[in-house]
Amino acid sequence: MLKKRNFPAVDLIALEREACRRSLATFAQRAWHVLEPATPLRWGWALSAMCDHLQAVSRGEITRLLMNVPPGTMKSLLTGVIFPAWEWGPAGKPEKRFLSTAHMQTLAIRDNLKCRRLIQLEWFQSRWPVQLQDDNNAKLRFENTATGFREAMAFTSMTGARGDRVLLDDPLSAADGNSDAALLAAELAFLETLPTRINNDHSAIIVVMQRLHERDTSGLILSKGLPYTHLCLPMRFEPDRRCETNIGFRDPRIKDGELLFPERFPEAQVAELERTLGSYATAGQLQQRPVPRGGGLFKREWFGTIPALPVGCRFVRGWDLAATEDAEAAATAGVLMAQAPDGRFIVADVARAQLGPMGVERLMRATAEQDRAAHGAVRGSFPQDPGQAGKAQAQHLLRHVLTGFDYHFSPESGDKETRALPLAAQAEAGNVFLLEGPWNAQFLDEIALFPMGKWKDQVDAASRAFTELTTKRQASSSSGTLRGFF
Repeated sequence: MLKKRNFPAVDLIALEREACRRSLATFAQRAWHVLEPATPLRWGWALSAMCDHLQAVSRGEITRLLMNVPPGTMKSLLTGVIFPAWEWGPAGKPEKRFLSTAHMQTLAIRDNLKCRRLIQLEWFQSRWPVQLQDDNNAKLRFENTATGFREAMAFTSMTGARGDRVLLDDPLSAADGNSDAALLAAELAFLETLPTRINNDHSAIIVVMQRLHERDTSGLILSKGLPYTHLCLPMRFEPDRRCETNIGFRDPRIKDGELLFPERFPEAQVAELERTLGSYATAGQLQQRPVPRGGGLFKREWFGTIPALPVGCRFVRGWDLAATEDAEAAATAGVLMAQAPDGRFIVADVARAQLGPMGVERLMRATAEQDRAAHGAVRGSFPQDPGQAGKAQAQHLLRHVLTGFDYHFSPESGDKETRALPLAAQAEAGNVFLLEGPWNAQFLDEIALFPMGKWKDQVDAASRAFTELTTKRQASSSSGTLRGFF
């Protein structure tokens, strides 16, 4: 039987110092008791996976890292607090310069303060005596005597210093995922400002966030094929989305629905989160895909196809108008919807293109002529923009572009999702079909991502057409019923 030995305290410190040098995960677990002394640490393989990828950044194996993980998984603490302190201390790289940013500067400052507090604690200093500069030791920025610094700033207003590590933690708030303006501001900051904040081609950019929208920063990275190592850890395992990365990591889960971090989020808590968040937020924030599996407000399997239109249909062509030829901007879309005598609704045709103002007018006129030739009496409906200018534009279209056609305009009411709800209800009931055509795939791709997808023009045009078919049109000019007979 081995006798119990009492090691000198200095030896235990040396052993801890060496263990932390070798492993960021070990350092994180040892630092926890000084960062959160009142809270027991719950550790899981997901935290080890994040630490392994951050450590690969330190070794120079990764210079661009994207980590998509659910909230509550220590992503900010590991990335913005523990990792910088580990590089300065156990990793022996006090010269490294960190820029930390988030959608709110207060969040970046929060992590700045925690990191500084950790470095100044007696536990840290007794093992890694990193000295901070007295004349540059503030909440926004602190520096050590080896010229390393850590600076906090807001994501959309990054200016000034450059760093060896740029840490981007949650560039968007949950509310920003519903704001086109916020999504655009984040896109411009990420593409035009953030790349200028790194020192050289050996510097690293680390993005850690939950998914909020198809067009969020993660979506931008993935859609453009930017050379990021992507660590994606959904709350529930989806075998067809198993994550594997270039450092040899492979999601170890086996069963569909298996939890990511049961030590911290057991089944009952995850189920409650899912009920509270709803399907959209669950898909993004928990599952790291910005629409639920199978679709968002609409699901693909709700739409059957038919080879030909029944006799005796009523038709409406609904439009969603844009006026730009930019391939990345919204498109003009016109959706022809039919109601069959038996009550079924049929999406019979889609016209969609990115066009300037004159191109939009030509498309609307040509489509109206095509509809009349193919189906006879087809009503048309398009939106009026707010204000007098919008009304003038609508009247111009009726008087000079759509003369002789049964078209009318009306202002939009409510948001796009609200307008789509009646159509979604009929689709879910199995009462909406697509006429087989080359446009089917693009239409289904858009409608399955709605409302979280980048494009919404076909859905909005279809919603307008459906509303026209199912509600009695007012005959007064005050409602915009100016038929194109001038």
